Amino acid sequence: MSTSFSAESYFTTQPPPPTLDHDVAGVRDFVQKQMREGRKVVLVTSGGTTVPLELNVVRFLDNFSAGTRGATSAEYFLKAGYAVIFMHRQFSLQPFSRHYSHSTNPFLDFLEITSPPNPNPNPTSPHPLPNSTSPPSTSSTPSPTAPTPPPEICITHSKRSSVLSVLSTYKQVHSNGTLHTITFVTVNDYLWLLRSVSQELSILRRKGMYYLAAAVSDFFLPRQKLSEHKIQSGKGSLHIEMDQVPKILKPMVDVWSRGGYIVSFKLETDQTLLIPKAQQALERYGHQVVIGNDLHRRKYEVVFVSKRPSPSPTPTSHPPPPPPTSTSASPITPAEAPSTSTSTPTPTPTSTPTSTSTEPSSSTETPSPIEPPSSSSTFDEYWLRIDPTTTIQTPAGPQLKEIEEDIIVELVKRHDVWINSEVVVAGVDGDGTSKSEAGI
Repeated sequence: MSTSFSAESYFTTQPPPPTLDHDVAGVRDFVQKQMREGRKVVLVTSGGTTVPLELNVVRFLDNFSAGTRGATSAEYFLKAGYAVIFMHRQFSLQPFSRHYSHSTNPFLDFLEITSPPNPNPNPTSPHPLPNSTSPPSTSSTPSPTAPTPPPEICITHSKRSSVLSVLSTYKQVHSNGTLHTITFVTVNDYLWLLRSVSQELSILRRKGMYYLAAAVSDFFLPRQKLSEHKIQSGKGSLHIEMDQVPKILKPMVDVWSRGGYIVSFKLETDQTLLIPKAQQALERYGHQVVIGNDLHRRKYEVVFVSKRPSPSPTPTSHPPPPPPTSTSASPITPAEAPSTSTSTPTPTPTSTPTSTSTEPSSSTETPSPIEPPSSSSTFDEYWLRIDPTTTIQTPAGPQLKEIEEDIIVELVKRHDVWINSEVVVAGVDGDGTSKSEAGI
């Protein structure tokens, strides 16, 4: 029988990974350094999570994610001046080294073996030259020669500019101390790390961003249900009932990372579900952006879905003082009276998104299985598309354009607006004055 786990019940029943304390200590030091140096910090999660089927793991469930989007995005965040906590699946792609993966650009193909110069171009002959006046040698021992140095390894000439560009950026990032990496394997590792890292990063408030690009399992086997040893195949067919992984975006928004800018991803194979499910996630969890992508178009087309900002609340004004009792005072005519109505300007987006209203339809068609968001909310859609054949000029030469570059440019603009905005918390202190809180 499956069990329904809340985030709270999950963390009270499932054990933390053994390296959690060590990983958190490293993140804490990294965040403190970036605070001192005034940088924005982004947590990038990347790669897929496994679901073990045994305690002594032989079999597990996995997904196809190689971590391409996360690793690529991390590079562009670093280029934009962010410090990056790169939380990735062990052995998945990483920033910079991703350029030399085993399948696309095998690193050994970039190397050549060269023979060093011969240190003995004219070795001493045991026989005297005809014009030599030296007496012939009476020793049969040949003259000593310098040892031949071993072959040398160098970068293939045609690849040097490419390697130099990537290596220079990599060395600069590590010199600046702006990249910190931690790894996970299982979905349990991921959930514990995400909670702990988010709590450490929360001290940055609005200067922290959470870019959740990892492909996280939707189902898992609690530790209490795992077989201790390898599941034997001789028993015939295998039947496993799995539990749903708890939805952690809500506690992440409300508790773990209050004030942070949270970006989640939604991958679908049915494009008609993409927008409704993104809107549903925003309604349910209350974060800032869902980036939707279709499985077969994700490398050159994505959509940003966000809730349209609510109008700023109108401050409550105190009643005007009573009119003076002097008989010489002139009465205030209606034309002279101050207006009590206020108009809220419509916010101007940085780009021209497609507005999607969620007003209920009068159609009598069979409703979609996706529960629509509440009718009081509206959403903005911003489609980002690139030509998959577009090349750009880089120090390493022409390369195919990566959509992650434009994704990060758009998010940096939105994050800056988020940082500079002020959220007014409605309320009145005991003395009757209004109160507000910035940065929440």
